[in-house]
Amino acid sequence: MTPYVTGGAAIACAVALVVSWRQDPRRLRNGVFAVLALALGAIAVLTAQQDDPGPLAQLIAVVALGVLPLGYLVLSVFLIANGLVMLRREGRSLGNLMSLLTGLAMAALPVLLVVVTQRERPTWFVSFVLALLLLGGYVGWVFACFAAYCLTYRFAPRTRRADALVVLGSRVIDGRVPPLLAARLDRAVAIYQRQRGEGHAPLVVPSGGQGPDESVPEGVAMAEYALGKGVDPAHLVVEDRARTTEENLLLSRALVQERRPGGRMLVVTNDYHVFRTALLARRLGTGAHVVGAPTARYYVPSAYLREFVAVVREHWRLHAVVAAIILAIVAAGMWVSLQDTGLVDALAV
Repeated sequence: MTPYVTGGAAIACAVALVVSWRQDPRRLRNGVFAVLALALGAIAVLTAQQDDPGPLAQLIAVVALGVLPLGYLVLSVFLIANGLVMLRREGRSLGNLMSLLTGLAMAALPVLLVVVTQRERPTWFVSFVLALLLLGGYVGWVFACFAAYCLTYRFAPRTRRADALVVLGSRVIDGRVPPLLAARLDRAVAIYQRQRGEGHAPLVVPSGGQGPDESVPEGVAMAEYALGKGVDPAHLVVEDRARTTEENLLLSRALVQERRPGGRMLVVTNDYHVFRTALLARRLGTGAHVVGAPTARYYVPSAYLREFVAVVREHWRLHAVVAAIILAIVAAGMWVSLQDTGLVDALAV
């Protein structure tokens, strides 16, 4: 593939990213375009300067051969350490194990690769390891696209004037707002006070129903917290039935449209939850953008990984097809290899 082809493809992806992002920064495909533009651009530079590498080609080679492998190692160790912190502070659950399991899987893949290449191994074992590596590479690719989408969405323009601030609920403890949820409300109150000072007071819509282990609906507890922070009761609209993020958005939108028809919503949640909420808001056609509130640093890696898993699960059919194609290719390669060794003929006899 000539550098002109890859370079042209990189430019096309960059243009597609700009056009798509301007149309709607909440599209997940923005991350795909960003990763493709970077990857194809790097390949174009390397192929164009393969005979006489310039500074840019040398930098790309150093990053690819040195920084990325070292970063992979550091990241796997960090995720394992973070997973142990999560277990100690948050307790044992599948969600809290996410960073630990990811770190262990990342550490295991290079070990398997070394084991395969050290000496001759059975064909089935080599095929198994190859399938794991290819599937791991695909997951890494998808995560890179997700991360790029998260990065590009951070630069999305947010309206300074919203007609309603919808605050997504989360579990309340003994009727009180815990720190994670308080951060969301504090961010919403800060935006409310700023706009109120500018002469345009938005509605504040705390949204959340009552779970089986909660003494009051989340929306009610959140409303009491917001009142204590100075929100005018006339600007407070409680949504107390939602059980999911989708219901948060739909039920809150209905309340907003009753009071301010055609009003623009700005959704407030924690940083890690912004991107999936934005995707959902777009899919539901709410027109809302999303802003985030700070989250405890130790909680962030597992939280982002959970969000990534949730996004993958929403498109599971596509990923299942890709995984099936990868496994089929590996299986076909193993079959050809067995035929070359004569093992298939021997078994047939």
